[in-house]
Amino acid sequence: MTVGDVEPVEAVPDCYYVDTGMYGTEKYGAVYIFDTEHPTMLDTGMGTNHDLLLDALDELGIAREDLAQLVPTHVHLDHAGGAGFLAEACPNAEVLIHERGARHIIDPERLWEGTKAAVGEAIEFYTEPEPVPDSRVTPLVDGDTVDLGDRELDVHEAPGHAPHQHVFHDAEAEAVFVADAAGIYVPQLDAVEPTSPPANFDFEGCIEDVRLLQRLDPETLCYAHFGPAPADGKLVEYADVLTDWVEAVAEARVELDDDEAVVEHFVEQTEMDAVWSDAKARTETAMNVRGVLGYLDRREAAAEK
Repeated sequence: MTVGDVEPVEAVPDCYYVDTGMYGTEKYGAVYIFDTEHPTMLDTGMGTNHDLLLDALDELGIAREDLAQLVPTHVHLDHAGGAGFLAEACPNAEVLIHERGARHIIDPERLWEGTKAAVGEAIEFYTEPEPVPDSRVTPLVDGDTVDLGDRELDVHEAPGHAPHQHVFHDAEAEAVFVADAAGIYVPQLDAVEPTSPPANFDFEGCIEDVRLLQRLDPETLCYAHFGPAPADGKLVEYADVLTDWVEAVAEARVELDDDEAVVEHFVEQTEMDAVWSDAKARTETAMNVRGVLGYLDRREAAAEK
């Protein structure tokens, strides 16, 4: 699968995924399209390359005026950055988003500034988001459903990665669209990598999200990064990977006693440049280290109270 390709999700009827070429990298960013009675796009990419998603609708024979719903899993711009562009191109699509993120879809200025601060040099890959008219935005809460016409997606809050994140359970297909709640799946390695971006990464919350996914007991995990994979063992793997990651950053902070040195330590150690580009591997690692450092600061402040 290469950038722009549209492939079926074998375990989920009438569902397809698109490689958006996110960060100029193959097999990193996926958007899911349901060719159902109410055609729906789950996640919207980062705005950059949104034309690939419109091309995917054309390839699937879904007229742009027939797209019923755009459903970003959360408002981080690698998931919601395309919402405004796609809403303009698909005039009848309703944008369904976590109630805590709705205002950022309507007015994305603060989100754009926060993203620039969080991702650093990687902002070159982003496109400044376009607003979505508030009349077309519907807030989602835990326990809601997304109506696909012939079936539903159950909405579950998963706030560890971000307080505005939902995962979506297709109970009939025994699949969960996990957003970033199950980490980053690297199909080239059949392995899971941590994701811990600033400013809201919460380790304990992420572990609770993994437990939620385990209770749903899916057969298939549909990762935003990247693609569908059998669930067998991957949730346990992610809990272990994330625990080891947070502990490693905490230990390095004690040893090096300088946060920028901690960031540089892990950037220089990354092996993901063999899979992703060097620039992507380095910026991803730096962002994830800073997210853990912020979490450690909050944990220490809470312990002192």
